[in-house]
Amino acid sequence: MSARVRLHVDAQLVEVPAGASVAAAVAQATLRFCKSSSGQPRAPLCGMGVCFECRVRIDGIGQQRACLVDARDGMQVRTDG
Repeated sequence: MSARVRLHVDAQLVEVPAGASVAAAVAQATLRFCKSSSGQPRAPLCGMGVCFECRVRIDGIGQQRACLVDARDGMQVRTDG
């Protein structure tokens, strides 16, 4: 059995394989990322940190690109960026 990590995304407990990105954890939780200024939902587009569409708040630090950060045990993620 492969190692797994548990984190909270918008207060929802999510379990993902070790090495998975925070973006994958948000997607698994079936939650949306932040919204644009016009209210349109956003989601990862490039998967490599260029587009900034997957910005989240991780452990209180905002504007983190979820596709570039590996999920860790106990991490607190907010999709309001």
